[in-house]
Amino acid sequence: MNATSPPRTRPQVKICGITQIEHAKACVDLGADAVGCIFFPKSPRHLTDEQACDIVSVLPDHVRATGVFVNASFDDIMQRVERCGLTAVQLHGRESPELARRLAKEGLTVIKALFTEGSPSPAAAPDYDAAAFLVECAGGFLPGGNALDWNWASARQFGERYPLVLAGGLSAMNICDAVKAALPDAVDVSSGVESRPGQKDIKKIESFFRAINRCRVNKSYRKIY
Repeated sequence: MNATSPPRTRPQVKICGITQIEHAKACVDLGADAVGCIFFPKSPRHLTDEQACDIVSVLPDHVRATGVFVNASFDDIMQRVERCGLTAVQLHGRESPELARRLAKEGLTVIKALFTEGSPSPAAAPDYDAAAFLVECAGGFLPGGNALDWNWASARQFGERYPLVLAGGLSAMNICDAVKAALPDAVDVSSGVESRPGQKDIKKIESFFRAINRCRVNKSYRKIY
């Protein structure tokens, strides 16, 4: 945030798992700070490199193009970074601290997912050279929130020490409660703005932004994306 930027009044928002260009454009118009492209074949939101390139091509510079990877190699990640124009990577598996450091040295914004009910847990945060940490419960069958609500307040103390991205079970119906409970710097939503797995719903995205834009808490937000 530069000297002329107004104070941030809500957490930053990343809409993850975008699969269609029109949905990416809608996210930009509604005020998204980041858009996530998933490179994990088992996900219903998985993209080919060509699809990801098309989505990234419509994002303005101020919207962070984020690649989401699960246990991918450094070479695999960097190939997609360079091919698709990604500027941030989200590591959503059991990636090593060394991988996070190597990616950070490439000038990428690295976000490491940590899991309150899985591994690595939030206790591993000091090991990683990450710009921020995404915290969720990981109680489902796929890496990620799996649309499961959890005790968001349990992440609040973590966020006092580290830049926090909150994820897992978020929707327009509960986002304000989640923000007030965890005080995150950013939120990450995917299934909560979908009509079915992998299919974003623009009306739900609009509702999500209306809800979070109305939510006010007494916090100085860190800029992550």
